[in-house]
Amino acid sequence: MNTNAMQRADFAAIANWIKPGARVLDLGCGDGSLLRFLAEQRDSIGYGVEIDDAGVLACVNNGVNVVQGDMERGLSGFADELPFEDGEFDAAVASLVLCSVPDQARALSELRRVLRANGELRFYEHVIARRQPKRALFALADRSGAWPALAAGCHLARDTGAAITAAGFVVESCERIEFRSAALEPRLSYILGSARRP
Repeated sequence: MNTNAMQRADFAAIANWIKPGARVLDLGCGDGSLLRFLAEQRDSIGYGVEIDDAGVLACVNNGVNVVQGDMERGLSGFADELPFEDGEFDAAVASLVLCSVPDQARALSELRRVLRANGELRFYEHVIARRQPKRALFALADRSGAWPALAAGCHLARDTGAAITAAGFVVESCERIEFRSAALEPRLSYILGSARRP
């Protein structure tokens, strides 16, 4: 299966839990492909949040509503204070972005704020490894600043699942996955799941 076909299959899986006409927020939306797909397939109204200039331009070209953050401040400045009303969205997506935000608790608090009661958060995120010595090594790489500097601010030692719960979400499903995306890359831990705002 080629990359575009795989991406569309992933988007279709996400679309299954989006109600027609839902308002959807995609934090760290890239080029806006998911939001465009949801608009076409589910008649959803999507808003993306992105810092990368090329991603923002691609969103605009794709007809996606996008809010751009300040590249120098990274994801802080809008993940820390989303420019949306309380309860404005029915659903939110966070994919490989909560590992990078400067203040994860604040970003999750903002996601919770802009979701309506019973709104759903879908997440796919890096998380800390369960076993030693990998757990300690990844924590050291984070503290040293080496990995975040190499990986666009990513932190491998965050316990994002616990942070989602601490932010007041009810986690309804959470699957842990480990794999490497490149031959020389260590096997990394991810969580894939859904949570609901009570």
